[in-house]
Amino acid sequence: MTAADTTPYALTERRIANLTLILGAAAALAAAFRYSLRAGAGVLLGVILAWINFRWLERAMDSVTRASTAQEGSPEARVPVSSYLGLFARYALIAAVVYATFSLFRIPILSILVGLCALGAAAITATLIEVLSPEDRRSDKWKNT
Repeated sequence: MTAADTTPYALTERRIANLTLILGAAAALAAAFRYSLRAGAGVLLGVILAWINFRWLERAMDSVTRASTAQEGSPEARVPVSSYLGLFARYALIAAVVYATFSLFRIPILSILVGLCALGAAAITATLIEVLSPEDRRSDKWKNT
């Protein structure tokens, strides 16, 4: 895939990132009003971690795509080590933040996990928007695929 080939996905990726924050903030407010401020804070923390996770994954995959495209004819493609670090550092960050938050602030782990689910809800919502929108309003008109 060239950079031009990934253009149709850019709008959907932005939409997922924005929806993660929007849907997550709404869920955090609902949790704060329904349960407690700690639960709302946990959901919000999970949302922020989900957003960072998505951005780091996006950056790592873009790097892998660029490296593999640049070395298209090469028998052995080399992917930068930073791409692998980006893929695995996401999980280390989430684990460390969840542990520290639970240990130090006694924020319920379940609320953080609910916040992490905001990324899935955003991806489903973005997909529905993409599928249900008229063809002329879809992400950069997928006519070449």
